[in-house]
Amino acid sequence: MSVFDVVVWRAGKVRMLDQRALPLQEIYPEYTSAQEVAEAIRAMVVRGAPAIGCAAAFAVAVEAFRLAGQGTPASWAEALAPGMAALRASRPTAVNLVWALQRMAALLGTVEPDRLPERLLCEAEAIRQEDIESCREMGRLGAAYLPMKDDRSLTLLTHCNAGALATAGYGTALGVIRAACERFAQVRVYASETRPYLQGARLTAWELLRDGIDTTLITDGMAGHLMKTRGVDAVVVGADRVAANGDAANKIGTYSLSVLAARHRIPFLVVCPLSTIDRATPSGEGIPIEERAADEVTHCNGQRTAALGVKVFNPAFDVTPAELITALVTEKGVVEAPDTAKIARLFAG
Repeated sequence: MSVFDVVVWRAGKVRMLDQRALPLQEIYPEYTSAQEVAEAIRAMVVRGAPAIGCAAAFAVAVEAFRLAGQGTPASWAEALAPGMAALRASRPTAVNLVWALQRMAALLGTVEPDRLPERLLCEAEAIRQEDIESCREMGRLGAAYLPMKDDRSLTLLTHCNAGALATAGYGTALGVIRAACERFAQVRVYASETRPYLQGARLTAWELLRDGIDTTLITDGMAGHLMKTRGVDAVVVGADRVAANGDAANKIGTYSLSVLAARHRIPFLVVCPLSTIDRATPSGEGIPIEERAADEVTHCNGQRTAALGVKVFNPAFDVTPAELITALVTEKGVVEAPDTAKIARLFAG
């Protein structure tokens, strides 16, 4: 199964797979400052909460090497502050971004100044490797949780892209799908197109087909009809931030799928690492929802498709309440009917 080098360090630069060009081209731009990486995150060169966290970590490291080339700063914290602020502001909903920046900032003042850039790079590499390992464990746990029928077949529906492209490699929701292919005799996947940015059509379909997984693309509005007429064994999605009570923010359209899944009594699984859980936010009401540019809705591939003058509401995410989540899959275990107490136990010890 595929593991992509979505965000890596190459010869003193941050190298990222430009996901805007997929599925038609594989392009790997390189970045030499935190400001450049922040703009790439904002422009969705890289997307997906874990991948954004990895990108932010490497951005801090490359910024430190850039500054060190001008002479060791008197205060690393002050020197790195503008770049870290730009990174923090680049995507407000994905909590892994802030988590990674906090982890990098914790090293400031604990390492000799001339050794700090190399130490920051080691930490960024550790964040990347830990993400790959946690995705594989989530995949194993999630696949084991999925219902096994007599014929060992499985039909799944996923939304947006929570795969290798959204992580350091392997994927969260798609990691469960990849692991399921090793456990079940036949796995069929329906991928929703994910308007308006088409991550499902452009990215998820591309990923799964590369791995030879039976994949069918549907428009977002077809999900209810699909559940009613063809049958779905489970809905498996990722998350950009999970509140302390289990409410989960994910790509816009996820909440609608959770309502449909409840109506048709289909298990609804949210898959994410512990780094995506924001225990400082009590419920989904406190999760900031990014709103993006109107032209993502009014245009497609640069061509206007909407009437001139129409108003646009373009939230990038919505929040699925914990009561509609059958299980939360993390690298530390599967939490059924998640709530504050159950989630807190994941972090105990």
